[in-house]
Amino acid sequence: MTVIRLGSGAPWEAVVGYSRVVVRGDTAWVSGTTAVVDGAVAHPGDAAAQTQQCLLTIESSLERAGFALHDVVRTRMYVTDISRWEEVGRVHGEFFGDVRPATTMVQVAALIDPEMLVEIEADAVREGAA
Repeated sequence: MTVIRLGSGAPWEAVVGYSRVVVRGDTAWVSGTTAVVDGAVAHPGDAAAQTQQCLLTIESSLERAGFALHDVVRTRMYVTDISRWEEVGRVHGEFFGDVRPATTMVQVAALIDPEMLVEIEADAVREGAA
């Protein structure tokens, strides 16, 4: 089965050696996604807005690979301050309230840039696949 690797053009992909999305058959894995837009962290200090940006990027990445948000079966959320879980969780719920993927939210010591408050990964299985 062919593996398709889609990049986003981010400078870190070549340095670190990863793809934004990897697809094999009816399954897609989206790499950790932060609120970087045009090379800068969007919405410094605003965990909810960063979560929304992460999920919008994940959504467009999945669509580019032939998937949709309703195909997501698992998300992982990494936050730098777990006391802000509700801000992050509410936005996640706006995107996935009807989908209800398995999910995890954990606090991490830091992300690559100190302005980053949230990083999210997503796994998807195309509808109709068993």
